[in-house]
Amino acid sequence: MKSQTLKENKDFRRLYYRGESKASKYLVTYAMKSRGKGCRYGITTSKKIGNAVERNRSRRIIRAAFSELEPKICGSWDFVFVARGLTSKVKMQEVLKDMENHFTEMGVIDEKA
Repeated sequence: MKSQTLKENKDFRRLYYRGESKASKYLVTYAMKSRGKGCRYGITTSKKIGNAVERNRSRRIIRAAFSELEPKICGSWDFVFVARGLTSKVKMQEVLKDMENHFTEMGVIDEKA
């Protein structure tokens, strides 16, 4: 099932305040169980990351990592991913490892999957 993207500011704010968060070197992940069907996600990249090219690269890397892990997600969840300064400078596999660790710690995916 293809996930949808979060676009509304209220959805982002809800996750920031009520969601569980994990931070690492390349990524900050906010997650919260949702009532809807499937997953929804949003990506935030601030101007601190760099110019538009670096911010877009960060978004692409995060999106690619999420699409790799999406089939393993059990249940319906909402996510917000916040890019960090190093996100645009590393390969997608590094961000994928961080994201997988966050998901496992939060109980989004099973270790067995």
